[in-house]
Parts: sequence; structure tokens; C-alpha cells
Amino acid sequence: MASKPKEPAAPGAEQYPRKSIDCPQGRDMNEQGRNYATLIISPEVAAHRIVNLMQPKHLANDIDVPTLVATLRDQAAAVRAGDLSQAEAMLINQASSLQALYVRLTERAMEQTHMPNLEGFMRMALRAQSQCRATLETLAAIKNPPIVYARQANVTTGPQQINNGLAAPSPAREIKSEQTQLSGGTHELLPDARASGLASRVNPALEAVGEIDRAEVGRG
Repeated sequence: MASKPKEPAAPGAEQYPRKSIDCPQGRDMNEQGRNYATLIISPEVAAHRIVNLMQPKHLANDIDVPTLVATLRDQAAAVRAGDLSQAEAMLINQASSLQALYVRLTERAMEQTHMPNLEGFMRMALRAQSQCRATLETLAAIKNPPIVYARQANVTTGPQQINNGLAAPSPAREIKSEQTQLSGGTHELLPDARASGLASRVNPALEAVGEIDRAEVGRG
């Protein structure tokens, strides 16, 4: 019994999964070239090239390239909008993978009978453990960003200084002018002690000198 022949695909129909990326059309050759260059250097296309290359062949054949590029572009837009759920999921899954790698490498190290092999496996195991810890610290920093307390000092051209976060003492209470302390809180000038001393040493009898009577001497 003859099998039913397959129906030919419709002319111009695109097969799925698609392996090409659509580039926006330009009005002229210069604009078309600029659109293609922008697409090639875009972050989502660069990520697509690596993701597609690292997949096993049976998975890479099933990847729809335009859908993958659009998904990567949507993830970047979500991060710009403040949605870090994808980044948080990525970090926790990376930490779980690194933990599994640490366990497997430690098991392989315990199976070794020669010290160089044991040391090599343990070095890689501890490196995976360190990367796991760093990944978890990054995730914790995203979930709970550290709070930075900064103290700012604003210094003016005069003798004033303001320290934020510190109680500035009142200058009127702690700083008193030397003149106020010496004068007893008044604005009167103190008597000149040196002038009083000099005046006391002056002979009072010489203060007022009258006419001196001289003897009349006859002139010959």
C-alpha cells in the first residue's frame, strides 16, 4: 500500500525554529547598514551567540533565535525598570550549581590515593566553595543594600563650622571675649594702670610753678 505523499510547504513559509534575526529595514543603504551594525553589537545578540554556542546540539537545534533575542531584551528592560527577580533567580541557581560542584570535587578528592591528585581536586573544590559564598553575598547585597552613613562638614570662610550628625556647641556659651572677662562684662575701658603709676611718681611740688623772685642785682 502506497503511503500518502507529504504536502509541500507553502511557498515563502518560514520553518520553525527560526535561525535568523530580523533586522529593521532602512530607507537607504546607509540606514540599513547602521541598523544591521546596531543589531550585531547589541547586548542581547552577543548573549544569544554564547548561549546558543554552549548548548548541546539537540537543544541548540530547537532554539528559536528571534524568540531568544526578544527574551534577552525583555530581561534587560525589566532590570532597567527596577525588577531584579531574574537576577536574583540567576544568582541563587548559580550558588546551587557551585555547591553541587564543590560536593562532587570533594568526593573525587577523597577517592584519590596520591597526594598531588588529592590536592588538585581539593583546590578546585575550595575554589568552587569560595565562588558559591561570593555569589550568595552578591545576592544578599541585592536583597538588602548596605546603608552608608556619611558625615559632611560645611566650612565657611569665617570661623563657623557645621558638622552634620554632631551637636554643635553654642559659641555664645563657651566662647567669651577676653575683653568681656577683664572688664567684668561691661564695655567700659579699664583705667590705664601704667599711666596711674607714672602720675604717682611725679613730684606734686613741681606740678604748679609760679613766678620766681630773683634778687635784684645792680648793673654797674
